[in-house]
Amino acid sequence: MNLLQPNKLLLSKWTAVTPISKEKHFLVAQVIAPEHEGDKVEWIDLEAVHSKATRRIEWRELRDETQWRRGWV
Repeated sequence: MNLLQPNKLLLSKWTAVTPISKEKHFLVAQVIAPEHEGDKVEWIDLEAVHSKATRRIEWRELRDETQWRRGWV
């Protein structure tokens, strides 16, 4: 399991084990701040490197090593 902290994810690089819409390399473009101060971060925006397409996911999904690898592999 990838050990992660949501406050250190911004601009981190990720590789999808299985390409998503023919995209494999992603960058965390934004860490979405919670609506209420004191709540925990839940969501991040991942940006595909080539197409610049953005998708929002729960940051905890990056812990799943069957779906994501840290860095650009």
